[in-house]
Amino acid sequence: MSTVEELEAIVAKLESKLSALTQKNVPRGKIQQMSSEVVDSNPYSRLMALKRMGIVNNYERIRDYTVAVVGVGGVGSVTAEMLTRCGIGRLILFDYDKVELANMNRLFFQPHQSGLSKVEAAAETLRNINPDVDILTFNYNITTVENFDNFTNVLNTSSITNGPVDLVLSCVDNFEARFAINTACNEFNLTWFESGVSENAVSGHIQFIVPGETACFACAPPLIVASNIDEKTLKRDGVCAASLPTTMGIVAGFLVQNTLKYLLQFGQVTHYLGYSALTDFFPTMGLKPNPNCEDSHCRLRQKEFVAKPKTEMAVEAKEEEKPIHEDNEWGISLVNESVEEKEQVNVSEGVQLAYTLPSQSSIAECEEATVSDDVSLDELMAQMKSI
Repeated sequence: MSTVEELEAIVAKLESKLSALTQKNVPRGKIQQMSSEVVDSNPYSRLMALKRMGIVNNYERIRDYTVAVVGVGGVGSVTAEMLTRCGIGRLILFDYDKVELANMNRLFFQPHQSGLSKVEAAAETLRNINPDVDILTFNYNITTVENFDNFTNVLNTSSITNGPVDLVLSCVDNFEARFAINTACNEFNLTWFESGVSENAVSGHIQFIVPGETACFACAPPLIVASNIDEKTLKRDGVCAASLPTTMGIVAGFLVQNTLKYLLQFGQVTHYLGYSALTDFFPTMGLKPNPNCEDSHCRLRQKEFVAKPKTEMAVEAKEEEKPIHEDNEWGISLVNESVEEKEQVNVSEGVQLAYTLPSQSSIAECEEATVSDDVSLDELMAQMKSI
C-alpha cells in the first residue's frame, strides 16, 4: 500500500468516527462528561481521588467555574493547559500576538502553529487535550481604548452563568497590560492573580489580589512605574529577554495550584510567592492595601471592606480553648518556662534581621552594674576571671 493510500485510509476512518458522533447528537466539547467515579475507565479518576483522600470536598465543582487568562505566552499557555487538564468549566483567553518560531523554546506551542494567533493556536491544542472545556478566545490588545470596554464586558458577562468570571489570571509581560487588568478588576470588584517572570529568566512571582482586602498592583507599583519611566525606552534594539521553559513552568504551576485552592476551597491561598532560581529561594509575604492608592476604585473597595460586618470566624476565635483531656487523674499541669519575648518585627519567611535591639531590662541591668570608686584593681581583675 502506497503512502497516499495509507493517508486516504486514515482520513476515511476519521470521517467515519466524526459521522458517528454527529449521528448521536453529541455536541462538540461534551464528548466525555466528568464522572465522580474513581475507576480506571474514568479519565478524571485521579482528580476525583482528591475527594477520597480528604483534600477536596467535591472536585466536580471545577466544572462550574470560569477562569480568564490574559496573555497566552510562556506562563499563560502552560497555565491554560494545566487548567484544561484539571477540567475547568470555561476558559477565556486574551492575547493579540502571533506564534513565532522564537516561541519554540517554551512549552505548549508547536512549529506548525507558527503564524497563527496565540489564542487560536492555544484553543486548537486545548480542545484536543480536553474537549469538555468550553474555550472562548479574544484576539485583541486590552490596553487600547476601543478594546478595554469590550474586555471589561467579557469579564462581567461571560461566565457559565452569564455573570462575572470567577477568577482572572494575569500572565502578561508588560506593566501597561497589568495596570489595565488592575483597573478593570478594581472597578468591577473582581478577584485576580498577577504573575510574572524576570527578563533574565531566573526569577518569578505570583500575587493574589482581592480588591480592598489586599494590595492591588497600583498600591505598590514597581520603581520603573513610580518613577514615570516609559517602559518602551527600556527595550534595546536587537536584544530580547531571556526565556526558560523551566522558570515559566514553575511560575505557571504556582499560579494554577493556588487557583485550584481558591476555587475549590482547600489549603491556604498565598498572598505573594516569589521564586529565585539561582538560590532556590521562595519568599512569601502578605501585602496590605495602600490607603493612599492612586486608583480611586481601590480606595473605594478598601472602604467597603472595612465596612463589612465581622465574620463568624472572628467570633469563634474569641471562644475559650477547651482542654484536650477533660480528666486529669494525676493532676499534671504544664508550665511555660520559656523567657517571654518582647515585641518582634514580622519579616518574610526566609529573611532574618541583621541586628536586634537589646531589651529594656538588659539595658537597665547594665546601667545598674556601675563600678564603685572604692574597688581596687586586684578586685576588678578577680571579678573578670570569675566570669
